[in-house]
Amino acid sequence: MEDLLNNWEKKSAEHQKNYQQYLKKANKNKVLKVLPDLHEAAFEKVNCLECANCCKNYSPRFKMPDIKRISKVLGMKETAFIEQYLQMDNEGDYVVKSTPCPFLGSDNFCSIYDHRPSDCARFPYTDEDVLLKRPLITIKNSSFCPAVYYVLENLMVVAK
Repeated sequence: MEDLLNNWEKKSAEHQKNYQQYLKKANKNKVLKVLPDLHEAAFEKVNCLECANCCKNYSPRFKMPDIKRISKVLGMKETAFIEQYLQMDNEGDYVVKSTPCPFLGSDNFCSIYDHRPSDCARFPYTDEDVLLKRPLITIKNSSFCPAVYYVLENLMVVAK
C-alpha cells in the first residue's frame, strides 16, 4: 500500500471511469461499514498541510451560519464580509471570490480554521455517505485530493 500514493494524480486521472462505475453499483452497507477505517488510514498517510489543493483551487460553500460566525470572529459586519470575500456562484451559493482561499496562509494553515465553513470541516467527505450520494463530487475530489483517491482505491478492493 505504501506506493499507492506515488504518482496518485496520474493514477486518479486514469481511474476516473472505474470510480464512476464502482460508485454507481457499490453496496452502500458494505461501503459505510468500511469508510471510517479507510478514512482514518488515509489521513495517517496524507497530511493536508503538505497539500492544501482544496484551499488552493476550490471554494467551499459559505452558508449563512458560516458567514455569521466568521464575520463575527473577524469583527466585520456580515455584509462587509460578503462584499470583501464572497460572490454568488451559478447555484446560488456563496463562494470565495478568488483562489487560493483568502484565509489560506503560505504555510498552508487556515487563519480561520477553528471557525471555518462546515464544508471545509467535513471535506473530503470520506467518512460520510456523501461519498456515495454525490458520486460526481467524489470523482472530482479524487482528482485533487490524495485522501479521496486513497479511499476510493481501497474501497474498490475491500468493499466489492
